[in-house]
Amino acid sequence: METTSGNLASALKIEPGITAIIGSGGKSTLLKTLGLELMRAGGRVLLCTATRMFPVAGVPWDGSSRRLDAAPWKPGGLHVPGCTCEACAGMSHGSICQAGVLDPETGKLSAPAEPLNELAQRFDYVLAEADGSKRLPLKAHAAWEPVIPSGTANIVWIVGASGLGKPVAEVVHRPELFCERCGCEPTDIATPERVAQVLNAEMQALGLSTARVMLNQVDTLSDPTMADRFEAALGRPIVTSSLQSS
Repeated sequence: METTSGNLASALKIEPGITAIIGSGGKSTLLKTLGLELMRAGGRVLLCTATRMFPVAGVPWDGSSRRLDAAPWKPGGLHVPGCTCEACAGMSHGSICQAGVLDPETGKLSAPAEPLNELAQRFDYVLAEADGSKRLPLKAHAAWEPVIPSGTANIVWIVGASGLGKPVAEVVHRPELFCERCGCEPTDIATPERVAQVLNAEMQALGLSTARVMLNQVDTLSDPTMADRFEAALGRPIVTSSLQSS
């Protein structure tokens, strides 16, 4: 098990190209945190979705100066000339933007009009949120999920530790599918072993055995051994984190 509070790209073995972020429990936070990290390391980064997501605050839209929020700091530039704050001092020559079609009714972005494998030719890294979870920490996938873009080089499967040890019906998106895959009831507890069983079953069914698994929100665990139990039941190394939304 590898615990990380920084250098996510190294821990998750992110290679240039398209990275699909799936699962539940911090996809949007990971998208922004990883994107800014890669940008500060000098990468040209595009943030987007293969489904629908709210715009990422503080990141330029479509590479233009048009903004989706009123945050004073534009990533890729200093707050003021000569600024030496931690964010500005850590920058290199990278850039970051987001792309997608904005729905004025929902305020969400859908996938960019241009195919991601074509956009990937103009960026070092294309990070795509490729799943939905109704803001719940755990989920089971329906037949049409996740939406992995063509040409994807990296898949990060995120799991929200805040759902461990709680009733399935309260913390799982699509609880009926979750129960079907691990033989439990919605009133039963989402134990680390049950979550790992569902994840392994879905990895096999979807052919995603090369995905990197990140257990996020480990700071919420009342019993820290749950992370070890999850990794042991999963039977593969995981990365743990406690990403903070911003």
